[in-house]
Amino acid sequence: MDSKNYIGKIVKVKIDRPLGSKHPKFDMIYPVNYGYIPGTISGDGEELDAYVLGVFAPIKEFTGKCIAVIKRLNDNDDKLIVVPEDKRYTKEQIRALTEFQERYFKSEIFS
Repeated sequence: MDSKNYIGKIVKVKIDRPLGSKHPKFDMIYPVNYGYIPGTISGDGEELDAYVLGVFAPIKEFTGKCIAVIKRLNDNDDKLIVVPEDKRYTKEQIRALTEFQERYFKSEIFS
């Protein structure tokens, strides 16, 4: 399924890298909750990843609205942007909040 088809849909995210946790391979701390959509497959063969924005405490799972997709141009690993239903973020805000990890890739944001 094209990751852009998730925009506007309610999805459940399993958080495997909660806010404040350290990346398993790199010297990086997650400033947002980060996880995946169980039962999906992304271009890299793993589950489709998701940044959860607008939740300011570490969580284990989250159900929210997908408002955007970061489509990496030099990698086949798209990222969903999932937020509480009452939250809105601009593309510029999404770019700033995910820059800690996305700065290593060329990407476009679709919303």
